[in-house]
Amino acid sequence: MEKLTEQSSRYTDLEKQSVGTLLRQINQEDNQVALAVQQALPQIEAFVEAVVPRMEKGGRLVYIGAGTSGRLGVLDASECPPTFGVPADRVMGILAGGDEAIRKPVEFAEDNVEQAWKDLTAIAIHERDTLFAIAASGSTPYTLGALQQANRHGLLTGCLVCNAHTPMAAEATYPIAVLTGPELITGSTRMKAGTAQKMVLNMISTTVMIRLGRVKGNKMVDMQLSNYKLKQRGITMLMEEKGLDSQSAGRLIDRYGNVRRALEAT
Repeated sequence: MEKLTEQSSRYTDLEKQSVGTLLRQINQEDNQVALAVQQALPQIEAFVEAVVPRMEKGGRLVYIGAGTSGRLGVLDASECPPTFGVPADRVMGILAGGDEAIRKPVEFAEDNVEQAWKDLTAIAIHERDTLFAIAASGSTPYTLGALQQANRHGLLTGCLVCNAHTPMAAEATYPIAVLTGPELITGSTRMKAGTAQKMVLNMISTTVMIRLGRVKGNKMVDMQLSNYKLKQRGITMLMEEKGLDSQSAGRLIDRYGNVRRALEAT
């Protein structure tokens, strides 16, 4: 059975169309992505509910994937420390082909079914961790191999795919299938499928971090104050929460280096 993501585009003669027409068609397809994600909300909820208690006990959330899917996992993981103030190893992204593959493809890296577990062993993966495999096709050998080995070693497993009835979804304990359909350019899953993956990963990491207490009200009180903009955001938070003027709030930020600590000290 042909995968939805590999089915022929509904659009033809793209090279003959105007820029405006192409943009409208891309936007028209993108409008369907949020609806596809909405259909998968119960699956996403079930996965998050399973992850949180494991992370409360010290487990890690590890994304793994190849190509665009893997890069999106690395991106989401890399945003967690600055946004939520967690250590860099609490949410991790593993990419087929290693860091080199972030910027350019590594030939046949996604076809190596054995390499994934070697990559996971290198980060000392253990049974308290959760492995979340990402692949639009749902059948990438690298990510499928990761799920198979993770299950054998007692990890909690989830996956994110964009096709129905995939080997990865059958292997994962908590499968998430977001059916985005054919791409504007046939098979180019960096488009709608990639957008859906980005949305779901944002939902997972954000919701997990909120449940782990890394947000107060609606504020990123544990964010790293690593530049002027973020320091000013922290000052504004203190001004709003404590009724302080900017100078007093700034002094507290300088003293404690963290919004949460400054809030708790006043």
